[in-house]
Amino acid sequence: MSGSTGSGRGHLPTGRVAAACLFLLAVAYGLIGARIDYAFASDPLGPRVFPVALAIALAVLALLFARRPEGAEELPKGALLGRTLAIPTLAVASVLLMEPLGFPVAIFVLTAGVARVFGAGWVRAAFGGVLHAALWWAVFVAALEVYLPTGAIFG
Repeated sequence: MSGSTGSGRGHLPTGRVAAACLFLLAVAYGLIGARIDYAFASDPLGPRVFPVALAIALAVLALLFARRPEGAEELPKGALLGRTLAIPTLAVASVLLMEPLGFPVAIFVLTAGVARVFGAGWVRAAFGGVLHAALWWAVFVAALEVYLPTGAIFG
């Protein structure tokens, strides 16, 4: 018997497969992060902390995701699909723009783009992007004294 939940024969538990893939990614990322070599006296925490903490958070989320009940879920269609795909596309674009254009421009593109996806007008999206980029630049560079790329164009 095949029900509307997709629990019939031949059903692939895609949520659990995705959770397993995320968990393996978390383990690999954590192992790579733990192997980062750095000078002992460079920083009290060192560069290992962020990737290892991120890997732990991803592993916990993957385990929580695996516990979700399987069910038939409708994939987004039309405009919702476009908005759903726009967010990771903007994230990838901001990473790719980081080196040539620098952190402020990349974060501006990400923030303004996400604001547009969620319905903000161009002026509000641009204002939010500038504010967000300036805020994070100030936090990292001024407060934490962390180097952020300025980009090949502005560097």
